[in-house]
Parts: sequence; structure tokens; C-alpha cells
Amino acid sequence: MLAPRTKKILDLALPIMGGMVSQNAMNLIDTGMVGSQGKHALAAVGMSSFAAFVSSAFLMGLSSGVQAMAARRKGEGREAEMAVPLNGGLLMAIGLGIPLSVVLFVLAPSFYPYLNDDPEVIAEGVPYLQARLCAITAVGMNFSFRGYFNGVNLSRLYLRSLLTMHVCNFFLNYTLIFGKFGMPALGATGAGIGSAIATWVGTITYVAMALGHAREAGFLRGLPDRKTIATMLDLSVPSGVRQVFFAGGMTTLFWIVGRVGTTSLAAANILINLMLVAILPSIGLGMAAASLVGQALGRGESDDAAQWGWDVVKLAVVILLVLGAPMVAVPGTLLDVFTDDAATIAAGRLPLRIIGATIFIDGVGMVLQSAMLGAGDSRRVMVVGIGLQWFLFLPVAYLVGPVWGCGLLGIWIAQVAHRFLQAGVFVGLWRRGAWARVEV
Repeated sequence: MLAPRTKKILDLALPIMGGMVSQNAMNLIDTGMVGSQGKHALAAVGMSSFAAFVSSAFLMGLSSGVQAMAARRKGEGREAEMAVPLNGGLLMAIGLGIPLSVVLFVLAPSFYPYLNDDPEVIAEGVPYLQARLCAITAVGMNFSFRGYFNGVNLSRLYLRSLLTMHVCNFFLNYTLIFGKFGMPALGATGAGIGSAIATWVGTITYVAMALGHAREAGFLRGLPDRKTIATMLDLSVPSGVRQVFFAGGMTTLFWIVGRVGTTSLAAANILINLMLVAILPSIGLGMAAASLVGQALGRGESDDAAQWGWDVVKLAVVILLVLGAPMVAVPGTLLDVFTDDAATIAAGRLPLRIIGATIFIDGVGMVLQSAMLGAGDSRRVMVVGIGLQWFLFLPVAYLVGPVWGCGLLGIWIAQVAHRFLQAGVFVGLWRRGAWARVEV
């Protein structure tokens, strides 16, 4: 029998974890499909995916604001107002997302060569990125819905929407990459178009679900007042800025790896996708922690909120130790699934072992980071995330990789050291407890 607190965590987290795993399983399938088009296509999709992540990252920060406020309202018993922050998040996503998509779509051919100067990667990467940019608004809306459903303990709806989106994505990518069912074979560009359409399908699904499950909580029933908007901005802007810098940092990491060589870049794309499959359950657990912490604070129970953070951390460590084991034991077998290029497999084998052996520490940092966001302490999370990534990890990665010649392996060792340090900082902040005094 599971302990009551563990059961409550899993009841909330398992649908989120299932959605997260399915999302990255889909990314791995996409990577496998595109990998059949050659290493340049694989490198282009890896670089372009993170460029698309950067482009929509600010809007992803809306999720933290919506979730923190919805969870706090639920804990306070103000259930008729729980969806008001969602209305505000959707308005911001539309107002910011549409002009951003248009501007970046036009500029993509101009700025892409600064990300990678390989002509074949550019030729594959630009149209893929432009296709993905057409879904920026949908990404912002989807993250707002995600924050709401997770914040009010309806994570099963989040999972349902993701599964719908992934089935659509798989079908469209298979059809458009390889030219099935009478459609043209578009290669990597087809993968971008398929992913963009599937993202909008997810938005439509979310709207339908919210009409059925959030109308009584205020969904589409009036605009949020000035105080609510101000609180949302106070929570969401730091999260959005952190997401932008994180995504920009990951794109910069790909640029650094690209300076080592195209083979290393192709290997890095596979490594990061494999790492995300293993680590996203901890992100799902972190989202559960954010809701549980926010609801406990809404009830005025700060000690209980603190204990929820530690309880979720323990569970995340156990799960990630299990998921990391295959990476340590059979790294070559995992890499073989995505490419038959011997040099790419050789470059990725030892870094993948390192990921598997140390990935549990990421769970500690990610859960406590999310728990602090659930408490509304987004500014402190922003400072830690940006500071450690941009002022420590990325300069060190550049030095050990392209400058000192330690290659992909050296970069990955620096990545592990960065994650250990970040986890330690969040443990210290959680123990101090200043997050419990943030008003939402």
C-alpha cells in the first residue's frame, strides 16, 4: 500500500508524467523519422527545434502564473474565480504571439546562418523553423491551459489533450516527411509543418475541454481585473524571461557543439532528446509539487507546503535512478535506434552514460524549482536559472569544447557540474523558506 501523501502525489503527477513522456517519446519518433534523411537534416531539426523553443519561451512563462494563481484560489476555496487567470493568460498569448510569429517568420532566413554556418543545415533548418513559428500563439495558449488544469488537479485533461496532439503529429509527420497518402515528400520541412498543425489541434482540444470543465470557474466569463493582471504579470514575466534565457542558452549550447563539428551536433540532438525522455517525469512531478504547494499555502499551511516539496523530491530521485540505468548499461543500443552513423554513435556513447549516472540530481533541482514557482517565487527562480546557465555553464562549455579541444564529452561533463550546483542552490533556498511569504 502506498502512503497517503505518495498516493496523492502520484494521482496528480501520473497524468502529467504520462503527458510529458508521451511528448518526448513523440520527439524521439520525430527524431528517428528525420534521422533517416541524414545527419544534416538531423542537425537542422535539432538546432531549429531549440530556436523555435526560444521564440515561444516567453509565452511559456504564462503557465507558471496561471498555475500558481489557480492553485492558490483553489486552496482558498474561491473556486468560482479559479479560471480568471486562465482568461488573462489566453489574452496575453494571443496579443503577443501573433505579431511575434509574423516578425520571426520574415526574419528567419536572415538570422539562421548565425546559428549554424553549414549550408546544408541552413537549407533544411530555415523552412522547418518557419513552419514551427506559425504555432507560437498556440504554444502560449496551450501552456496557459496546462497551468490551469494542473493547478486545479485536473491533470488528466492535460494528458488527454497531449495524446490527441501527439497522434495527430505522428500521422502528419509520417505523411509529410515521407510523402505518404498522395502528399509530397517534404523531409525535415514536413516534420515542421506537421508539428505546427498538431499544436493548433491541441489548442482546439483544450478549448473544448475548458468549456466542459471550467465554465463554472469563470472560463470566458469576463476579463480579469487590474489586480489580477498585475499579479499575473508579476508571476509570469520572470518565468517568461527565465524561459527565454534557458531556451536561448540551449540554442547557444547547440551553437557551441556545432563549433566542435556536425557529427557532434547530430549526437547532441539525440542525447538531449533521450535525456528529456528520462527527465520529463521529474518535470511532471515538479508541476504536481507546484499545485500541492500552492494549494497548501492557500490554506495557510506553510509547513505542509514545505513537506510536499521534500516528498516529491524523494519520489523523483527514485524514478530517475531507474530511468537512467539503461543509459549507463546499453548506451550504444539506445543510440542505434536514431542513427546508423558510426561516428555519431561513437561521439554520443560516453556522454549518454554520464547522463544516465547523474540524471537523478536533475530531479532534485527541477522539483524544487517548480515548487517555488507554485509558491509564486518566480523572481528568485529566474535569478538562479539565468545566473548559473549564462554566467557559469555556457562560458565553461565554450572553453572546454571548441577552445580547449575536449569536444562533446568535455561539454557534457560541464553540463553535469552545472546541474549539481543548481540543485544544491535550490535545496538551500527551499530550506530557508522565504518562498512561503510570497503573496499571490
